[in-house]
Amino acid sequence: MSQSLIETLALPERLALAYAPAAVKPATLALLALEARLAQALRQASEPIMAQMRLAWWRDQIALAPGKRETSDELAATLALFAGEEDALSALVDGWEVLLSEQMDKAAVERIAAGRSASFGALARLHGAGHAQEAAIAAARRYVLADLAAKLSDEEEREAALALAAREGMGRIALPRALRSLAVLDGLARRSIARGGAPLLDGPGSALAAIRLGLAGR
Repeated sequence: MSQSLIETLALPERLALAYAPAAVKPATLALLALEARLAQALRQASEPIMAQMRLAWWRDQIALAPGKRETSDELAATLALFAGEEDALSALVDGWEVLLSEQMDKAAVERIAAGRSASFGALARLHGAGHAQEAAIAAARRYVLADLAAKLSDEEEREAALALAAREGMGRIALPRALRSLAVLDGLARRSIARGGAPLLDGPGSALAAIRLGLAGR
């Protein structure tokens, strides 16, 4: 497994990845690393058009057959682990692109949540947990909304993300062991939402919660 890709992850995702079962860890890393790369594309672009061009490059790579993707980009090659689930990866790119919208209202936040959560349903299907794909998407939605709320600086946009998160409810979602990393992220998301959009990892308490979730899944 690529240490260079692991190093692109933010601390919550890196911690969650540590609890993925060995068979699922490469695909989990590929998914989280793609999220990180798309976030970087938006964060570093000097103008929206530059970010759109980078997102379009990823759409093109995803649409290609795995053997025809850019071999010089390790992540692009690693996405072969999602063969047959390219639509979900494209939806993920679409979700990130919504962040370039001038108005980030509830409808926009909903599109982000829908796009980014679809890929976790794909992860479930690819690793023998198709029966839990709806639970995976629900948990991923909560994680995405908490992540957004913690990072959005505009108060109205932040409130829109928190309002949709509240609509998801705060009950624990049972996930199979293959999705243990998502269980960790969902648990951190519930904690973040309960604290009004605090960072997913905001001190020793959140780290201990993540460890407990990683070891026991609850």
